[in-house]
This record gives sequence, structure tokens and C-alpha cells, in this order.
Amino acid sequence: MKLEISASLNYRLSEPVDLMLQIEAANGHGQRVLETSLDVGAPEFVARVPAADGICEPIWLRAEGSLRAEYRALVEVDRPDTDFRSLAAVPLHRLPAEAIPYLNESRYCPSNKFHAFVERRFGDHDGGAKIGRMRDWIESRFTYVSGSSDAETGALDSFVERRGVCRDYAHVMIALARAAHIPARMASAYALRVTPQDFHAVAEVYLDGDWHLVDATGMARASEMARICVGRDAADISFLTAYRDIAFVSQSVKVERVEG
Repeated sequence: MKLEISASLNYRLSEPVDLMLQIEAANGHGQRVLETSLDVGAPEFVARVPAADGICEPIWLRAEGSLRAEYRALVEVDRPDTDFRSLAAVPLHRLPAEAIPYLNESRYCPSNKFHAFVERRFGDHDGGAKIGRMRDWIESRFTYVSGSSDAETGALDSFVERRGVCRDYAHVMIALARAAHIPARMASAYALRVTPQDFHAVAEVYLDGDWHLVDATGMARASEMARICVGRDAADISFLTAYRDIAFVSQSVKVERVEG
């Protein structure tokens, strides 16, 4: 499947600001970037930094006055919709180094707070079957409400309120998986069928020796997503991180399927 992607960001900067930009679709890991262009104008400084887990390549910017970023890409996705429910968990002592950090709690995913709930609610299941039950539980009990959370909202807040946006669903999914000792991380992505169209956030869980995308909102399928980057939680995968206050002007994301 080929996805035609466009993203546009426009922010006003009242003073010189250091920014981290992560909006380019990753190359590899079930997807191939066929065409790409990124225009960030003429900032004072631009530099790419090494990819996190070999998946994304963040860009450092230092700009003043405004930030306008225009991104276009054509991405071929050949990732199957794997039935992760049938996959086995990897014994902890056999986990590879790349998966181990994602067993631990993080800023937005305090997994240690969920141990008792996970054991009580999902203790009769293992591996992918347990992940599937968690995903279904979140989708059936949470309400997707735009604007219902902010940059401080974590998995525990969303768990209590039973509502949120994609990042909140993903945070809860990750916290529950880690509480069950299954490595889980967060992925940002461009995806079809996401309403409203925006940068999307999903969970990735480590089962049977590989990472598998899990969207607790139920909106996106693995075969219809182009990953951007991965990290412990939203703090690592934000499409734009500013190290001073900036003012939002406009933003748009569009993802379409291209035939042929």
C-alpha cells in the first residue's frame, strides 16, 4: 500500500528558540519512503541527530520570528496486519537489549500503579492474548474526546477519566502492558482512517521476537500506518518540542491512499 502524506506547521516565535522536529516518516521496518521533501525555511541552525532505535531521525532547529515546516512524502507500507493475539510473550531473561528499557515506567506511563488491576482483570491470559484483551478493554470503555487532555495528562489520569485522544489511549495501553511485564513503547505515525486527521499515536508491544503496532482507539491498522518515531511515551515522540514558549498559528496533516 502506498500512502501520500502531507504535513504543514506554522508557529510564531517571539524570540530565538531551540526546537526538535520529528515529522518525517521513517525508512525501513515495514515501510519504504519512495519520495520525500521537507522545507523548514532558513532557520539559524539545522542538524539531524542519530535515529532512536534506528527508526527516526530528529532534526534540531534554532529559529527566530516564525517556524514554517512543509513536509511531503510517498511511503510504501508492506507491514502485514499480524494477529498479535496468537503471539507468545518473550521470557524476560530472553529479551534483547533494545526491549529492556520499555519494561520500565516512564513520565506518562507509571506502570507500577497498574500491577494489581492488570493481575485482577487480565491475569487469566498471557502474551498476545493478554494484550488483545487490554486493547479491547480500553477501546470499549474510553471515549475519544478532542481537547480533553493536555501536555500534563498521563496514563493514570486517563484511566480514571476514561476519555482522551490517541496519545492518552496509547499511554494507558503501554502502562497496562508494562505492568504485565511485556515491553511496550509509543510510536507516532501517519495513518489512514484517523478522524480528525492529525499526527497519530499508538502503542508497540514486543511479542514473539518483534515489535507489533497496537492502536487502542481502533482507528488505524498496522498495514495502513507509516511510522515516524518511537520512544518511551509522548515526551519522546512529540512532532515538535520547543524549549521556549511559542505561539500556534496553524497545522494540518493529510494522509491518502495512492493506487498503483
